[in-house]
Amino acid sequence: QVQLVESGGGSVQAGGSLRLSCAASGYSTSNYYMGWFRQAPGKEREGVAFGKSAGSTIYADSVKGRFTISQDNANNTLYLQMNSLKPDDTAMYYCAARTLWWYLHQLPPATTFNYWGQGTAVTVSA
Repeated sequence: QVQLVESGGGSVQAGGSLRLSCAASGYSTSNYYMGWFRQAPGKEREGVAFGKSAGSTIYADSVKGRFTISQDNANNTLYLQMNSLKPDDTAMYYCAARTLWWYLHQLPPATTFNYWGQGTAVTVSA
């Protein structure tokens, strides 16, 4: 069974950068479709960045050009590089994995993901 542990969250000023890591254990990350979600207090959980579906990674419109998802299958680790952070990026960030691949170039629903990390908090101040 896959276990996911996030790290790298913290507090940063607007315009700064953070890199989140998600260490997976139990199964090889190459056998799962993985991505990142976030949820701010009082807001719905939203998809942020996901692995390739049709030759390209998938990003929410709000983070395109600022966030980059990558995966190191040799070390079973997923990353989210976050640059040019904004106060609206403040949220709890979760990595997640699906047992089935995602084939559409659109944000996959959170309800279709089988495994979740505990979350890592990101706070961006103005």
